[in-house]
Amino acid sequence: MIKRLLLFTLVIASFSASAQIEKELPTKPVPQKLVVDYTNTLAPDQKEALEQKLVAFDDSTSTQVAVVLVETTGDRDIADYAVALGRAWGIGNKEFNNGILLLVAKNDRKIWIATGYGLEGALPDILAKRIIENEIKPNFKGSDFYRGLDEGTDAIIAATKGEYDAPDNYGRRKGSGKKSVPGIFIILIVVIILSIFRRRGGGGGAGGLLFFPMGSSSFGGGGSSGGGFGGFGGGSFGGGGAGGDW
Repeated sequence: MIKRLLLFTLVIASFSASAQIEKELPTKPVPQKLVVDYTNTLAPDQKEALEQKLVAFDDSTSTQVAVVLVETTGDRDIADYAVALGRAWGIGNKEFNNGILLLVAKNDRKIWIATGYGLEGALPDILAKRIIENEIKPNFKGSDFYRGLDEGTDAIIAATKGEYDAPDNYGRRKGSGKKSVPGIFIILIVVIILSIFRRRGGGGGAGGLLFFPMGSSSFGGGGSSGGGFGGFGGGSFGGGGAGGDW
C-alpha cells in the first residue's frame, strides 16, 4: 500500500512538473521549421542549408530531425527540457513517433539529442552520445557551430539508416536502455489520470494534453510537400537520448 501511495505521489509530481516546464518552452515557430535558432548563431545561408538537408530527409523517410538553439534552459535540466520541447512541438510522425531533437543551450554550453519512441532502437543512447562526442563537441569547442550541427545531423541520419556504429566497449549512459516495468507503469497511470481529467473537462487543460500528446491529432501529418517543410506530425518522446557539454 505504501509503495502504491509513493508511486501515485511521484506520478502527480511528474504531471505537475510537466505542466510547469511547458510554460517555459518557446512557442512553435510560424511557419514551422526544422532548424530554429533563437540565439542568432547561424547565418541565414547556414540555416537554409541545414533546413534543406533535413527537409529532404523528412521527405524521403518521414523521419523528422529538428535542430533548436536556445540561450539557456534556465533551472531546467536540458534532458527534461528537450523531451518536453519535442513533445510540445510534436516532432516526428504521430503514427511512428520518429522524431529526433538536437537541442543546444548555448550559454549553458550543453547539448542534448532526444529521440522519439520509434527511433530509440535505431538511435540508442550509446550512439547519440558518440555523435555528440565525435562530431559535435570538437567543432563547438572551436566555435564552429554550423559545422558541428552539419556533421552531427549527418551522423544522426546515418545512425537511423544503420550506418553509424559505436565500439562495443563504449559506455552507455546510466539509466539508458530499455524501460523498466515500473517506468512503463508510471506512464500508463499518467495517461489514465489525463483521460479522467479530460472527461471531466478540467485538470490542466490543453497544456497537459500538449505535453503528453498520446493519440493527439493537434498536428498535421508528417512529411512535406512542394519541396518545403509541411509541419511537425504530432510525434512523442519517451525520454531516450544523450547529452554533453563543451
